[in-house]
Amino acid sequence: MRRGLFVLITAALAAACSDAKSPPVVPTTPLADSADQIMYRARSVLTDRGVLRADLLADTAYFFEENTRVEMRQVNTTFFKPTGAKDAVLTSREGTYNTRLGSMEARGNVLVVSEDGRRLTTQQLRYDQQKNEISSDSAFVFTEPGRRLEGVGFTSDPDMTRMRCLALCRGSAGEVRLPGEGGQPQRAPTGSFRLPGEGAPAAPSTPQAAPPPPTSPQTPQESPPEPQAAPPAPAPAATPPDTGRATPPEASTFRLPGEGKP
Repeated sequence: MRRGLFVLITAALAAACSDAKSPPVVPTTPLADSADQIMYRARSVLTDRGVLRADLLADTAYFFEENTRVEMRQVNTTFFKPTGAKDAVLTSREGTYNTRLGSMEARGNVLVVSEDGRRLTTQQLRYDQQKNEISSDSAFVFTEPGRRLEGVGFTSDPDMTRMRCLALCRGSAGEVRLPGEGGQPQRAPTGSFRLPGEGAPAAPSTPQAAPPPPTSPQTPQESPPEPQAAPPAPAPAATPPDTGRATPPEASTFRLPGEGKP
């Protein structure tokens, strides 16, 4: 009887111990075991010769190599223009900041959004603090109103206004109308410049009285001279009858010195 009671109590205790919940296990990272320092909600200001370049914020930061290399989790970086205005915002799952090299690398779901609405997505991105330039060797997608660009590898400023694709570039730029496609040709305004060979501007739509044509002398066309007939030979002068008197000369053709006017 006593033996049976002892077995029953032992079984009850074993069942009670099996029902007890084990304490939760807190997830850990290998970085926490080897880091020189751990900071939560860490913030770092990136400058170049006194000019603010970026404001770096991480949910968790692990410092290594005498605090010159920082491994970050849940990164949020705000870029600034030289005037101090906000330029763009970068977010990523993790990243590495090297204070000796002045560079930051973002990894995992990287997204860059400019103040003007441009967006860039990739899995890896580098930021050069001295050049104020972002670049990548991974595939990326860049979008903005009316434009889309895809490729592998790029270089750009943080505002993404000077984007240069490196390989396998493709995309669309919206509707583009080349000169001469569709639409009516516009009439050149009065006094506008025209290149040699371009026609004169069309007449204005409002009817106006036409000015009188200029009365400029017309230059006759030269033609070869026609052969002229030879002048007729002069008729022989009639011989006056011989009356024995000298015939005076005509007054209109001959006068002696001292003679008056006829």
